[in-house]
Amino acid sequence: MSTQPELVLENQLIEQLSNIGYTKVNIPDETALLTNLKAQLEKHNNITFTEKEFERVLNILSKGSVFEKAKTLREKQHIVRDNGDNLYFEFLNTEHWCQNQYQVTRQVTIDGSYKNRYDVTLLINGLPLVQIELKRRGLEMKEAFNQINRYQRHSFGAKSALFQYVQIFIISNGVNTKYYANNRHQSFKQTFYWTNKENKRLTNILNGFTSEFLEPCHISKMICKYIVLNETHKVLMVLRPYQFYAVEALIDRVKNSTKNGYIWHTTGSGKTLTSFKASQIIMKMPQVKKVVFVVDRKDLDFQTTKEFNSFSKGSIDGTDNTRALVKQFSDDTRIIVTTIQKLNTAISRKSYLAKMEQLKDERIVFIFDECHRSQFGETHNRIKSFFNNHQMFGFTGTPIFADNAVKNELGKRTTKELFGECLHKYVITDAIKDENVLKFSVEYVGRYKQKESATEIDIEVQDIDRKELMESPKRLEKIADYIIANHSRKTHSKEFTAMFCVGSTDMLIDYYDIFQRKKNEGKHNLKIATIFSYVANEDDADANGYIPEEVSIVEEAAVLYGMNGHKRDKLESYIGHYNQMFGSNFSTRDSQSFYNYYNDISKKVKEREIDVLLVVNMFLTGFDSPTLNTLYVDKNLKYHGLIQAYSRTNRIINEQKSQGNIVVFRNLKKATDDAITLFSNKQAIEVIIMQPYEDYVEKFDQAYSKLLGITPTVDNVNELVSEEDELEFIKAFRELMRLKNTITTFANFDWEDLAMDEQLFNDFRSKYLDLWQKTKHDTTKEKVSILDDVDFELELIHRDEINVTYILKLLASLKDAKQSEQEAKKKEIVDILSGEANLRSKRELIEKFIQDSLPLIEDSDNIPQEFEKFWTKEQKRAFDKFVKEENLSSDKTQKLIEDYLYAERTPLRDELLDLIDGEKPSVLKRKSIGDRILQRVVHFVDTFINGMDT
Repeated sequence: MSTQPELVLENQLIEQLSNIGYTKVNIPDETALLTNLKAQLEKHNNITFTEKEFERVLNILSKGSVFEKAKTLREKQHIVRDNGDNLYFEFLNTEHWCQNQYQVTRQVTIDGSYKNRYDVTLLINGLPLVQIELKRRGLEMKEAFNQINRYQRHSFGAKSALFQYVQIFIISNGVNTKYYANNRHQSFKQTFYWTNKENKRLTNILNGFTSEFLEPCHISKMICKYIVLNETHKVLMVLRPYQFYAVEALIDRVKNSTKNGYIWHTTGSGKTLTSFKASQIIMKMPQVKKVVFVVDRKDLDFQTTKEFNSFSKGSIDGTDNTRALVKQFSDDTRIIVTTIQKLNTAISRKSYLAKMEQLKDERIVFIFDECHRSQFGETHNRIKSFFNNHQMFGFTGTPIFADNAVKNELGKRTTKELFGECLHKYVITDAIKDENVLKFSVEYVGRYKQKESATEIDIEVQDIDRKELMESPKRLEKIADYIIANHSRKTHSKEFTAMFCVGSTDMLIDYYDIFQRKKNEGKHNLKIATIFSYVANEDDADANGYIPEEVSIVEEAAVLYGMNGHKRDKLESYIGHYNQMFGSNFSTRDSQSFYNYYNDISKKVKEREIDVLLVVNMFLTGFDSPTLNTLYVDKNLKYHGLIQAYSRTNRIINEQKSQGNIVVFRNLKKATDDAITLFSNKQAIEVIIMQPYEDYVEKFDQAYSKLLGITPTVDNVNELVSEEDELEFIKAFRELMRLKNTITTFANFDWEDLAMDEQLFNDFRSKYLDLWQKTKHDTTKEKVSILDDVDFELELIHRDEINVTYILKLLASLKDAKQSEQEAKKKEIVDILSGEANLRSKRELIEKFIQDSLPLIEDSDNIPQEFEKFWTKEQKRAFDKFVKEENLSSDKTQKLIEDYLYAERTPLRDELLDLIDGEKPSVLKRKSIGDRILQRVVHFVDTFINGMDT
């Protein structure tokens, strides 16, 4: 048998779970689930509920969202008994997590919008806290992920909604297994493999995963200790394995020794969450007085405090000044977030010493964020000598070794010398393998010619890397032109953003002025912004690995008043451009306004409102934005400074962002290779750096050949007989799209290099979208299709500039075109309507407008308003037809559509059936009629409302 049936896999899994401590129980439906819950809660709490008392318990359980229910699960509970007594009980023992009741059941059936039957459910104290969905071997796990999302929509919230208490989902096809928290907002990218401490994956659900991850004590520990409730976004987050092992190592160190240590987790791997969870657990240990989380700049202080408080509201009081910090050391604050500068002042200034000295002998745990940046001077020694009972832990993505250590007043010092042994390692190769960060695509642009006698000889940049050449106006102009020409390609039509880091503030000013001049000349429409503070311009040739701290924005006086007057005037004018662009009112006149400017730039880069952010050093460390995918580099970087800067681009967000793009205008090839080798291993370069353009051309051609094996021509797609055949075509073309998405970011991309031409690709894409539309908008389906859970990855198709407004411009050009050109232009419009996912539902109507209305319009300037009249008329006609055919109340239907649009909530079946005028359908027909009405509502909104930005 080539594939293992789901039933066989399910049987084997149930047996294994039974062997490791789960009691098998038969729970076919909601009634049995509630009966079992009552019995398990009584057993766990050693009490007996009357029927009315249990109704009060169910009333507690029924309230709130998934997030609020996760809180309810962890809180102590209270009801008033029938006899008037107070009864206190719990749903889950979070302190002694092994002391809970464990059961396993299968095929629980819940009837919501659809009747859904869930594969394997783990019950803890009778509540379904872990849900396992299985697929047969050979199927993509993403199908199981999409299936769970469908359950979220259709049935988890039905009846008593106990399945909203699921904390962890497991998806597996037998050989591959992943887990993730119950958070509907995350994508498949936020699902994780479990590993051992050495980062070796345990992927087979029957061979390693179940015995390690689903072992009762371990899964309870994950639920009770290692799920974080994010207060800002109201979602659950679960720690990844390397985060789990790091926290466990820190806890063990504090419990069993007074030794220091450090955690090496690569940039972008979620160190803030790891350090928060470690701090949260350590602060509860009776032997620890305080946990002090130390960062090295005000922006990181603000950011880290914000992130910590998002994980646990009000858990951190940010220390705005040193006086507030000293007060926190004196009061009962258990976790403190502060900067290294303020901590140094607190233990150095005489006015604070009386209060601080009272803590000299207390057990204080210090956790240093990005410890390579600020812990190599006198301050570190001062902290160590002041506190007699300290314990110090460092987090870093790029440790200091002998190879990249920089000599300072205390000589060359490594991370190991300062913090002791490394307690856990998760390097960049691990993160890329686990798809927790992306690879880098590094392109080196620019060779320079030097005349020698009568001939011209190519000389690499490093051979003539002199200030005169590097800062020459002609060179800067060419680089600016390159960025303008290629930015759209690199960022997928500005779907993402970019940073441009340069060697000095002088160069930054020159570059900014060039971009601004070219913008005024109409040569680009990029939104360029910048921020910098004064620092003596470092000599690029001596790049030592550090990204120097420009004068910290906490030290505003130095930034604003120590700055060279010319540069401050320049920055003030650049902020003026920014204010014009965004209607803001920032300046360098006072420190708070400048700090607000800094935070606003950070926000706008993340929200893709800035196209290119020009910097010298700011934002190259500690700045985390998944929407940033490109870094232009005209600056010498080395070792940890290089990895830190490159890593701004490799945060995961969706399928469209397939790599971090690094475009280097200097010869940093050796520096890049050296840095990658240092921070991973000798073989790491091919894992971390994207392959050459030619390799992706070859892969694309191979994928194209595979596609032709399934559908030799475009018309053959129409002849696919079964859904299984359609699925094979979808998978093959999706792989082709992924490769095209990667290959088009290369500056030298050309369709001529590929075996498939662009027109044929677009024709196949149109057929692919036909299948998507058939699957998502078929109102006649009576059963769930195997294509329902396939991810079509439409973000690989989406092009932001193609919308209704764009089509109207093409219609105007069609109207004004010569007779001989009109057919070609009409075909162009039809091809676009066929190939754009966001326009396909509108294609038939737009074609009708072209056929019937366009010839009657005399002036192309009138097309937008005529189109709007046409669209309003067609919308009313479609709405009237819809409500008449389904016998619906017009007013109620209109209100339901408005609620659907503005509340972004899919209507419930009862709400849809309530639209029907007259006699309601029988019980047997309720499901099919409700589903059909819902599909028609969705199709109406997609056609007439979504994307109509004209």
